[in-house]
Amino acid sequence: MYQPDYAYNEGPEPGTAIEVANSVYWLRMPLPFQLDHINLWLLDDSDEDGDGWTIVDTGIATDETKDAWEKIFTDYVTPTKPVKRVIVTHFHPDHFGLAGWLTERFGVPMWMPSQEWTLGRLLSLDTGSDVLKKAFTEFYHAAGFDADMLKTAEARAGRYAKAVSPVPGAFKRLTEGDVVTIGGRGWRIIVGTGHSPEHACLYCEELDVLISGDQVLPKISPNVSVWPQEPDADPLKDYLESIDKFRGLGPNTLVLPSHNFPFRGLDGRLDDLAGHHVERLEETLAVCAGAPGGATGVDVLRELFKRELDAHQLFFAAGEALAHLHYLVGQGKIRRRMGEDGVYRFF
Repeated sequence: MYQPDYAYNEGPEPGTAIEVANSVYWLRMPLPFQLDHINLWLLDDSDEDGDGWTIVDTGIATDETKDAWEKIFTDYVTPTKPVKRVIVTHFHPDHFGLAGWLTERFGVPMWMPSQEWTLGRLLSLDTGSDVLKKAFTEFYHAAGFDADMLKTAEARAGRYAKAVSPVPGAFKRLTEGDVVTIGGRGWRIIVGTGHSPEHACLYCEELDVLISGDQVLPKISPNVSVWPQEPDADPLKDYLESIDKFRGLGPNTLVLPSHNFPFRGLDGRLDDLAGHHVERLEETLAVCAGAPGGATGVDVLRELFKRELDAHQLFFAAGEALAHLHYLVGQGKIRRRMGEDGVYRFF
């Protein structure tokens, strides 16, 4: 079994930083979930044009996160060494949540991929419209949710807007292969897909450091889900294809993930992630084969995630179950049919 080669066995306290590579500082901010932290990165961006900092990812929009940032500002940010820009890897609120607050505070631009900004901006403007509630209800009903689960689903419509500060109305676009110069060093953008539409990872060859965001994590599998906004998506296909972009960076590459600890052994972890999904696909096939009349998304969810799930985890698990089902449909291994009850069954 794969075991990550951790470079550290404990992380920084909120409001403090650890220098993990030359001019690369590791921050850790709290999250109000079972996954209770996110790793953020502060890059020394001093060059011939002046001293400064680049922030990579921002944390969720809570007072607790803002308080931790205030401690960082006190210890690291000065009038002669200000924040120069904020880079956001993707639109999820633990990464994007305080982008607006930070860019407004320092009067600096935000850099992120176009699809990520667009989706985050749109979701931030919808606080629970009837249109969004209808999309949630129809999607989760088709997945096999019962009445109580559907009430929970409808209540979640519009939650995104509560977890982010006002989203910047303009941004600087990041695309595959772009090289961003930070502190005189080039950081190449590698775009991953599946976990989010256009996830930006940053690789510095000079330092042999990869900021992997959520695309590659050392312990947990990144969430790869189908969501109500794109109900027929095949994100697992996208994810499995995109992780091959990270192969060959080198066995000593220091990987800086958004959760858990920095680690080395990237190719081994990529093999492990691919193998994990192969196992999940085999389990999903077995559920479909053993269910008279076909399996629903909830049937597969209950087989893949046998532990007790809280409301937050339930929706990630449902999305993951559907991602594996949609992948198998796309590969011609199973078929999907909607019953008279409006529920999809896979067989």
